[in-house]
Amino acid sequence: MKITVQSSKAVKPDYGGAPAPPATAVVPLTVFDLISFDDYMFGIHAFHPPSPPTGTLVAGLAMALAHYREWAGRLVAADPATGRRRGILLNDAGVRFLDATAEDTIESAMPLLRQPTPEVRRLHPSAPATGGDDELMLVQVTRFACGSVVVGHAMHHAVGDAFAISRFLVAWGQATRGAAAIDPVPVHDRTSFFTPRHPPRVDFDHRGAEFVKPRQKKDDDARSNAGDGRGAVAGEEVVVQHVRFSREFISELKSRDSSSSPGRPYSTAQCLAAHLWRCVTKARGLAAGDETKTTLHLAVNGRARMRGLPEGYTGNAVLWAHPCTTARELLAAAPLGRAVELVRGAVARVDDSYFRSFIDFASSGAVEEEGLVPALKDPEAAELGADVAVYCLLRVPFYDVDFGGGCGRQFFYTPGYYPAEGVVYILPPAPVVGDGSVEAHVSLFSRDVESFRGCCFSIDAGEPSAEEPRSSS
Repeated sequence: MKITVQSSKAVKPDYGGAPAPPATAVVPLTVFDLISFDDYMFGIHAFHPPSPPTGTLVAGLAMALAHYREWAGRLVAADPATGRRRGILLNDAGVRFLDATAEDTIESAMPLLRQPTPEVRRLHPSAPATGGDDELMLVQVTRFACGSVVVGHAMHHAVGDAFAISRFLVAWGQATRGAAAIDPVPVHDRTSFFTPRHPPRVDFDHRGAEFVKPRQKKDDDARSNAGDGRGAVAGEEVVVQHVRFSREFISELKSRDSSSSPGRPYSTAQCLAAHLWRCVTKARGLAAGDETKTTLHLAVNGRARMRGLPEGYTGNAVLWAHPCTTARELLAAAPLGRAVELVRGAVARVDDSYFRSFIDFASSGAVEEEGLVPALKDPEAAELGADVAVYCLLRVPFYDVDFGGGCGRQFFYTPGYYPAEGVVYILPPAPVVGDGSVEAHVSLFSRDVESFRGCCFSIDAGEPSAEEPRSSS
């Protein structure tokens, strides 16, 4: 797949003739921003023809940035001398916009994108490598020979989470279509929603969850002999497996799981997270008699948990649930309902009280006094060992992105290519498919792929697979 970048430019907010706001304001990052990954998140959206002209997309982006200035700003460092926290300088420096073309048709590229493969990276901008005055958002619009368009983006996690990113992209589409107003209205207040209580009420233990003592980076030999004894072999390949679960499979999974909890049916997200936790554990070779501890790390959206936090909040508002058990208990003869109950219980505990307790602890000074670091920024955090991390995007409205102007309907979205062993993305369902199926990306060591494929389409992860994935285009 040959991609040629035709042009690159900065797109700045367009205030429609109104005076531009001051370009010197700094918005301090919140405690949720500061514990997030200090990196870019990627995504691509594919549309069938016809498509709006590039100039129309650029104009819409400029108008949307007038409502979401943080994406056109720049990160500024903390200043211990003045007590200033790391923040976003609202200087309207702009978003990087790349205009690109592809010689192929989108149909020929889809097998490379759906799996996904490293080819996905050709369709979104690379993250800046300088660490200096870098854009917080970069966009690449690639036009294929068949007329289809792919919009790829790289957006810095310090500014916002997946929900915030999706809302900005939806706003970009609304502005491009000439909508009278942005809906939902963006809420930029990064102060009043997260004010710590006085005195603080730390009702939960956040050490070991959101914050940890920094650990020394292990060398390869030490890593291979640590934890569950399954450390990465130097140079071993991690592959991303694409799986699609049919509506019938999901219904059976939910029915089997919910049979142990009559009157309280489990959600699709809970059932799939528990099922994939079991499947990855099984694929790694951890047996039903193994006492190795395994934890599922599941992202929880605070907009649905914190009282008063609006849907349109534009920053980070995510914490994690951490259901934990042993491989033996997880892979026992009939633990399906037990695994889902662990997931539901852990997610339920990350409620308004937990979020408020986290805010109080993170703002109390204990983090600095004890030399703690955010768990997601720990050098060892990327190595999950016997653990599994799940990002559920089922309710994130990436498929609501619509640029109008005769633009064909969006038919494909992927969060990018993330070959991090043990990481799972449960993807939002594509409306154009409409068959009730759900897709997921599962990153595994190549040595574990065959075992994973052998159990992931079985209701009981310990049995051979009865369902095979269906191809799609």
